[in-house]
Amino acid sequence: SIKADQTMKLLILLVLGASTLVSGLNAPKSNLGISSHSLPVRDSSVSTSSTGVVKKARGGATANVDISLLSYFFFWYLGNYYYNITNKLALKASGGSKGFPMTIASLQLLVGVCYAIFSWVAPDMRKPPKITYSDIKKMLPVSFCSMMAHCASVFALSAGAVSFGQIVKAAEPAFAAVLSTFVYGKPISTAKWLCLIPVIGGVIIASVKELDFAFSALFSASAANLFAAIKGNENKRLMETAGIKERLGSVGNQFAVTSILSFLWSLPLLAITEGGKWDDFVEVARTTPAVMNNLLASGFFFYGYNELATLTIKKTNAITQSVANTAKRVIIIIGVAIVLGESLPFAKILGSIICIGGVFLYSTIDQLIK
Repeated sequence: SIKADQTMKLLILLVLGASTLVSGLNAPKSNLGISSHSLPVRDSSVSTSSTGVVKKARGGATANVDISLLSYFFFWYLGNYYYNITNKLALKASGGSKGFPMTIASLQLLVGVCYAIFSWVAPDMRKPPKITYSDIKKMLPVSFCSMMAHCASVFALSAGAVSFGQIVKAAEPAFAAVLSTFVYGKPISTAKWLCLIPVIGGVIIASVKELDFAFSALFSASAANLFAAIKGNENKRLMETAGIKERLGSVGNQFAVTSILSFLWSLPLLAITEGGKWDDFVEVARTTPAVMNNLLASGFFFYGYNELATLTIKKTNAITQSVANTAKRVIIIIGVAIVLGESLPFAKILGSIICIGGVFLYSTIDQLIK
């Protein structure tokens, strides 16, 4: 339809604009033309002012743009957007929260497992990791928390609006702050604690007038935040293991191994919660093409955007990451709400702005007050 085409064009412009902005924030210093090996050499394309500042005479506008990083951001945002759309469509087509959210969450992980294995066996695509049994044991806590964060998020999106779930998930720093201080013994600054006030307040404001509000969605999204925060701390601890980065070989391999272990973790939970409904799910998937089509698509987008996010974060600094996550939330909340016809009352928009603004401030406050 014309409306759908206009929405898609607007989304692509938003994604491209946001990705250009955040990639520009991370322009490497080498783009200034300064190198420890090339300073004595005179370049006709470079002029030096009396203050010693080196300037590019030509190509300066494009030199500051990292094309690979820009593409990472673009496809990360686009993949995240399409994941939320296809995930919600698969959940709705299969009965929502009363259908098969755990089954869908587990099978989405399986799609990622298939891609990871394919990437190792395909010629010249990616070298498999050389991890040990001890490494796998150390990755179990991270993979368990990753699985729980994913499954809780899927259940939250099955129980309520995608936009509301995203607003609650934006409050993850509040969970991270409590865990970091009281569990992992790494206290945060007073300024960061104060930044949590608008984060929590924004979620409350957004919840007051939420037409699709459900306590199950709120609790599930909060559980996803909790496990995501634990995962972040456990991942830092894992990466301190001597030699594990070299044995994994790449960031992509790290995410692939985590995905495989997460899927294996999900099987017992699937058997307990929805094992008795497997035949019903097979029948629904067989008779309702929208379920299987969107499940496969959402699994592919989930794996893809998460791997891209991991690669992007590795190439950026802390402030760029904060801006990137902030922009991503805004795009998902607005874009998905428009496409799925979800309610966007003033209180919800105001609450999301306050919450996401608080998250951005939380992520950057320590650098700002130095």
